[in-house]
Amino acid sequence: MMGNNLPPANEVIDLYRSNNIRRMRLYDPNEAALQALRNSGIELILGVPNSDLQGLATNVDTARQWVQRNVLNFWPSVKIKYVAVGNEVNPVGGSSWQAQYVLPAVQNVYQAIRAQGLHDQIKVTTVIDTTLIGNSFPPSQGSFRGDVRSYLDPIIGYLLYAGAPLLVNIYPYFSYSGNPRDISLPYALFTSPNVMVWDGQYGYQNLFDAILDSVHAAIDNTRIGYVEVVVSESGWPSDGGFAATYDNARVYLENLVRRSSRGSPRRPSKPTETYIFALFDENNKSPEIEKHFGLFNPNKQKKYPFGFGTKRNEEVVIDDFNATISLKSDM
Repeated sequence: MMGNNLPPANEVIDLYRSNNIRRMRLYDPNEAALQALRNSGIELILGVPNSDLQGLATNVDTARQWVQRNVLNFWPSVKIKYVAVGNEVNPVGGSSWQAQYVLPAVQNVYQAIRAQGLHDQIKVTTVIDTTLIGNSFPPSQGSFRGDVRSYLDPIIGYLLYAGAPLLVNIYPYFSYSGNPRDISLPYALFTSPNVMVWDGQYGYQNLFDAILDSVHAAIDNTRIGYVEVVVSESGWPSDGGFAATYDNARVYLENLVRRSSRGSPRRPSKPTETYIFALFDENNKSPEIEKHFGLFNPNKQKKYPFGFGTKRNEEVVIDDFNATISLKSDM
């Protein structure tokens, strides 16, 4: 939505439908978007902006009103699957003051949804990024940073109790661009012909799986319990930075779509629910690289030739009108 040339919400929904995209992520409860989603059949991750966390955490009535206004007023004609309370809040650094509010906000929103008997249909969770991982290699030794455990462990405990997944934004692009000496481009783009990393019984042919399994291992290594991971963003920019080319983005995204029908080496039994960032190039973003993550141009033309759901068991989900595309499988 951070562009001055993007189509209105009803046209975006038509774009989703015509491309067989069945899931969406919104970063805030935009009313025009929610209205346009009614009776579309599109499943939704509905975001709570970080700026709302304090109010929702400190006032039960505020949380009830938020749920009434943004969830109950649209359910069930809008298929809200997750409410994502906060995005990439980090207990260390710039947004650290917000960290104290994430779990209380999650719990207040959860209780408001539970009071309506909808807690099995609508899961309440939060979104982290992979900077909270301290050790990620080898993936089986994945662990959260010591200085974020007091923040994350209670959240994981809640997710276990509520039967909700942890949402994680995973970007092999940034891992590769930050360390091209040690990470090969084919490994980052899913194009390595062979296993590049053996980790005990698990073989890794691409960086996405290795990062994802380091998150799975980090959760397991807390010893709190089994919590699923949903990849709430992944993408590759087509311009604006190192290795940010059209061809690299096309190869990464097409392979990510293809990968959506399977799980990871550590969690192979069910497909990884994955959302692509983002639906459109957004010209009001900065720095420059952030303008070039779109799957579509603002005129609604595809940037890339591949489809989203060409195989029967693959569907794609797009992040937001930032859209995130979700890569969903019906298997």
